[in-house]
Amino acid sequence: MSATVSIHQGKLEGDEQGGLLVFKGVPFAAPPVGARRWLAPEKLESWTGLRDARRFGAVSHQNQVMLSALSAMVVGGEQSEDCLSLNVWTPTLDGKRRPVMVWIHGGAFTIGSGSQPLYDGSVLARRGDVVVVTINYRLGPLGFLRLADVTNGKIPATGNEGMLDQVAALRWVRDNIAEFGGDPGNVTIFGESAGGMSVGTILAMPSARGLFHKAIPQSGASHTGASVARANRTAERVLSKLGVHPGDAGAIRALTPEQLLTGTLLDDGRTPDPELGMAYQPVVDGTHVPRAAIEMVGDGTASGVAVMVGSTLEEWKLFSLMDPSLHKLDRAGLGARVSRRLTAAAADALIDTYEKARAARGESVTPAELFTAIETDRTFRMPGVRLAQVQRRHDSRVYSYLFTWPSPAMGGVLGSCHALELGFVFGTNSLPGMTMFAGAGPAAEKLAAQMQDAWLAFARSGDPSCESAGTWEGYTEARRPTMVFGANTKLEDAPRDQERRAWDAIPDRIFGSL
Repeated sequence: MSATVSIHQGKLEGDEQGGLLVFKGVPFAAPPVGARRWLAPEKLESWTGLRDARRFGAVSHQNQVMLSALSAMVVGGEQSEDCLSLNVWTPTLDGKRRPVMVWIHGGAFTIGSGSQPLYDGSVLARRGDVVVVTINYRLGPLGFLRLADVTNGKIPATGNEGMLDQVAALRWVRDNIAEFGGDPGNVTIFGESAGGMSVGTILAMPSARGLFHKAIPQSGASHTGASVARANRTAERVLSKLGVHPGDAGAIRALTPEQLLTGTLLDDGRTPDPELGMAYQPVVDGTHVPRAAIEMVGDGTASGVAVMVGSTLEEWKLFSLMDPSLHKLDRAGLGARVSRRLTAAAADALIDTYEKARAARGESVTPAELFTAIETDRTFRMPGVRLAQVQRRHDSRVYSYLFTWPSPAMGGVLGSCHALELGFVFGTNSLPGMTMFAGAGPAAEKLAAQMQDAWLAFARSGDPSCESAGTWEGYTEARRPTMVFGANTKLEDAPRDQERRAWDAIPDRIFGSL
């Protein structure tokens, strides 16, 4: 059965699926192709007739990565520069103003899409009577390559075009979501990894102000952002690798997406150049992101926005799979690794703290486990803690969580790793291929229900307390109440606080960077 809706740009035809109405591949901006490549998203032109919205749109150009082995995480479909589309799941097209949840996918700003089976919005829409939206945005060199300086303005790319795509999608939601039964005055943005980092950046972006009202950054917060100097180094290295002179704007524009992707990045989204780490990410350009996002949030740019932020317990264990040398690490090697970003004395003190805290809890203290715990906190948990701290000064509706459920995959070596919570949040944890990663059985289903209920309650009211998970108290620096999601979900004050305190004297610039 089909369904029809009229929006500002024209009429759309979607599908009825399992009691929901679903509209896929809905464009929210003009195609960023040809002369529009590397420009900010432009207004979408209207169309006549009925536009087919029953199939997902093309995804941004990207390379494949290891997690594609999990079928629910596969990024399928056509790849194209014409990728700025979104998908909507809604209970019905009435005048009821339902909470709206807008999902921003992760993938190191280089992979992913809003159409991955993992992000199917049907369970949340049905369970919570909400409208779920998932979006695409330009990735990698098409969305986050700053060319303005190296080309002397011939190509005015700021390096934030992918972020501006996300803001354009939020504008589309504001202007059109009421036609889908959603409330443009109650919009929650949520995302994980690069999506969580995007949410944390949007909290600081002037152009996004007023387009959303609640935010859930998962495994990412407001600490990710390249300086202009670093973004320029990335551009210089990319063009050098491709053999194109920075002054030859015509040759740069003539590069195909395949050329831009080939040989520039490794499969994990990093560059072979260790100085650059995660090459593509938002740029603190002085305009779209005026200053470091965490500083701006601290100054109140997200005042009035409710925030729920957290991470998984062992994020880095997913990335450890790509680091075969890690299991050979000794104490000296551990010190050298941690000292890359800290002084030797600070690194030694941090390692000692983690070793003592983990030993007291009966946890492994091998150099590999210590490094994984430290990188988990440096890259993911501590940015979330710092965001909760600064946002709490401007709004009491701040909530912290920690996800501790372990993956059964590969004999349990992944632990409670990066991305593991996603299936539980979306109710896609039982999709084909996902149970081997997320686990199965009554305890897993109970956890999924608790997380969905909490996310939905937060989207509805700004308070994630719910019957299945219990009362969730707001974050304060005095007690640091944190909902620990796992086999025995409970609210706990200041979990793993000995390790958290070890970072107190370490500046924000150390966190979140890859």
